[in-house]
Order: sequence, then C-alpha cells, then structure tokens
Amino acid sequence: MTIIKTKARFCFVFRSLNRTFAAVMKREDDIRQAVEVLRKGGVILYPTDTVWGIGCDATNAEAVKRVYEIKQRDDSKALICLVDSDGRLQRYVRNVPDVAWQLLDAAVKPTTVILDNAINLAPNLIAEDGSIGIRITNEPFSKELCYRFQKALVSTSANISGQPAPQNYQDIAPEILDAVDYVCFSRRQEHQPHTPSSIIKLTEDGVVTILRKG
Repeated sequence: MTIIKTKARFCFVFRSLNRTFAAVMKREDDIRQAVEVLRKGGVILYPTDTVWGIGCDATNAEAVKRVYEIKQRDDSKALICLVDSDGRLQRYVRNVPDVAWQLLDAAVKPTTVILDNAINLAPNLIAEDGSIGIRITNEPFSKELCYRFQKALVSTSANISGQPAPQNYQDIAPEILDAVDYVCFSRRQEHQPHTPSSIIKLTEDGVVTILRKG
C-alpha cells in the first residue's frame, strides 16, 4: 500500500512539473515572438500590470504613429511607456526628481509618473511640453518582455479612443485584434477585473499633481 501511495504521489508531482514546464516554455515562446515583431517595427497586443495594452517600440516614430491610428486618437495626446527597471527609466528622462523615486517606492499599485524633459524616445510619443508618462512594471510577463526587448514599450489601453478600456482579453474589440501584428497568448484566460494605473504628474521644481487614481 505504501508503495502504491508513493507511486501515485510521484506521478502527481511529475505531472505538475510537466505542466509548469509547459507553461514556462509557452511564455518563453510568446515573449520571443513578441520581441521579434517589436524589433521589426510591428505593433503587438499584450497583457500588462494593468489592462491589456497596445504596444510598440517607444523609440520608433512610425510604429508609434500606427498605434495612434489603431486607437483613432489624436497624436497630440501623448502615450504612456512601460519599462522594466529604475535604470531603464533613467534612459528616457534627463533628470528624475527625488520625489518621483519616493512615490514609486511607496506605491502599492501600478503608478504612472509624468516627468519633464523626455529623451531618446520617438518625438510623436512625447507631449508638447516635453514630458512623458512612464511606468515601471513588476508584473512578470510585461516585465520580462521589456527586459528582453531592452527598450521602453508603448503601453496604451487596447480600445478605440473614447471607449471603455477592456478589463480582460475577452473584452477587446475585434477591430483592435485585427489591427495589430501579434497578439500575445499569455494570460488570455484571466477573468478578474483590471483597472488602469494611477497617474501622477511631477515637475522639475517638485510640484505633484494627481491626474488619475488607479
């Protein structure tokens, strides 16, 4: 009887390990394909630390233009960028004020900061005042995607401008799905509600303005 129980337990553990390995390999392949599309200047649809996002290389003006067209959005309304680390964030803002680091360290939910003096990004991604909205993601898939791509990613909700942001993959309109070059398959089965990030604007002289509470 002990041998039978031990064998059954081993089989259960083995099946669990196989499922885990398969999930990891599926995510690896998903990220690899997404990065390949991004490097070619394509537009992807991917899960983020908030809602599903339309994304592209944040340094590629033509790719950014396509994102505006897909969302049917005026390009005078700047888009948000996603990065994987503090170091990556500093590549795209000339001077990050100390208060920005304090807010990000204290944040318990996804928080986008709008910072002055954006650099090294597509011109049509930056606001008219020279600022950029940027967020450090800690969600595993989008963080790994940003890390593998080694650049900032555009991250804007997967909806036509003016329409509600989809909380899950199932809520994304067919016209959005058809318009992008690659749709990630990771996290498609989730059904829990997701909400956009908080947005806080910070100026060089230390003025803090909350534009949206997440």
